[in-house]
Amino acid sequence: MLNKLRALAHHPRSKMVLAYLAGATTALSFAPYSIWPLYLVAMAFVVHQSADLTAKQAFRYWLSFGFGCFSVGISWVHVSMDVYGGMPLIASMALMALLALYLALYPALAGYLLQKLTPNTSLLRNLLLFPALWTITEWMRGWILTGFPWLWAGYSQTEGPLRPIASMFGTLGLSFIVAMLAGAIALLAVKRWQSFVIAVPALAALTLIAPMTSQVQPNGETIKVALVQGNIPQSMKWEPDALWPTMLKYMDLSRPQLQDTDLIIWPEAAIPAPEYMVKDFLYNANKVANLNDTAIITGIISNHGDAFYNSLIVLGNYHHKQQSEPDYLGDGNNEFKKHHLLPIGEFVPLESLLRPLAPFFNLPMSSFNRGEFTQANLNAVGHQLSPAICYEIAFPEQLRANMNDNTDLLMTVSNDAWFGTSNGPLQHMEIAQMRSVELGRPLVRATNNGVTAVVDEQGNITKQLPQFEAGVLVSDIKLMKGHTFFTTFGQWPVLILSFIIAGLAVIRNKFCSIQTGRKDSHSLS
Repeated sequence: MLNKLRALAHHPRSKMVLAYLAGATTALSFAPYSIWPLYLVAMAFVVHQSADLTAKQAFRYWLSFGFGCFSVGISWVHVSMDVYGGMPLIASMALMALLALYLALYPALAGYLLQKLTPNTSLLRNLLLFPALWTITEWMRGWILTGFPWLWAGYSQTEGPLRPIASMFGTLGLSFIVAMLAGAIALLAVKRWQSFVIAVPALAALTLIAPMTSQVQPNGETIKVALVQGNIPQSMKWEPDALWPTMLKYMDLSRPQLQDTDLIIWPEAAIPAPEYMVKDFLYNANKVANLNDTAIITGIISNHGDAFYNSLIVLGNYHHKQQSEPDYLGDGNNEFKKHHLLPIGEFVPLESLLRPLAPFFNLPMSSFNRGEFTQANLNAVGHQLSPAICYEIAFPEQLRANMNDNTDLLMTVSNDAWFGTSNGPLQHMEIAQMRSVELGRPLVRATNNGVTAVVDEQGNITKQLPQFEAGVLVSDIKLMKGHTFFTTFGQWPVLILSFIIAGLAVIRNKFCSIQTGRKDSHSLS
């Protein structure tokens, strides 16, 4: 019986199914489950099982693993297409499958190159080349076709023991380490345990050392922030009749906090209309904030000529708390324009072809212009805030580029109501947590219906509101100064190392091929 089970497990079709199931289990390593060891075990299983395959077989095998990862891990994307995009179920499922299959190409490429360059199990293959290829392909996934860096392996450590290392090498560096550990676990299956025994204490030591490399420390100041969660139903958000009730709801929720709070933050597109249409409301809120020695940051659609942007503006006081006149003039000063737009949701590639196909390609406000990659921090009551709107919090190099020596606080706003009660908003939250670890700054996150939270400079959620309820989260936040290793060098040390390892593997493979060719020619002669 045991022999039959082994034979079944090694059948080509069975192996593909097992690879898919291994990929599917990785979803449990991310929020809201955060069972981080599962990612290591699943990846180690696939590394071991693919060791005796040809390069082409390995491509299909890792494609199945990747399809499992993404078809389950980001299944929440389906909610926006089905519920709010107006697409038939079969069409939304087909698009979801195509997206997952596209994303699966990246682990498939890593698996193909691994077998092509080092077909036999070895220490170099498992502990160096595999992590390097995995890191390179995850990085590629983060920028090709505007990028989709969701579910990087490193995010499995948001609640894991290796998280502090992100302050040195970033989340992508954690992906390298996770892949290396998985390679070491795979070696256990062939009774090569030395690398695992060495790797575990070495990484434990690195986890302890990482905080010591950081120059981040309190700057002696605190800021009292109120994060407003309006819980506006997505079905109502863009209805013209709901505009004024929505704006008044945010003002009503904020009013009790005005006299006792430094800064009030409303979420992405809290004001769901172009700036020019709501000037009266903005000028009134501007005066109210100024009279109470505070500032309000809100998401809005800003317009400059014929260009429209998904933006953040500051109402009230910019440079200090007490002043005679409010600073907001509606002239585009002290404004952040979203750079990394969401495909389909905020711009439609090939729109002349796609827009006629389905209502999904005509979502409200899906024709935004793109802001600059590097922009000035927002000034609010004398503090500098480095912002990110929704999806762009997933791009660590963009956050790093927009942070400077005077940045007091990281801020991100979002509207995750598109994804209902799915895991999407919770995964989005854990991504934001990693930005705090990397950059050594506390982070505030204001959303329409959750997760609205405050994160400290070590990536811990210190306060949060319940999802799907209107409310206000008030928190006194200790501000920090100084830099982490990642702030200074970013992802480049890990990427350079990965490309060097991969390059050396290519050279070694070419050299071995030449040597083999010479031996064959000698034997023939």
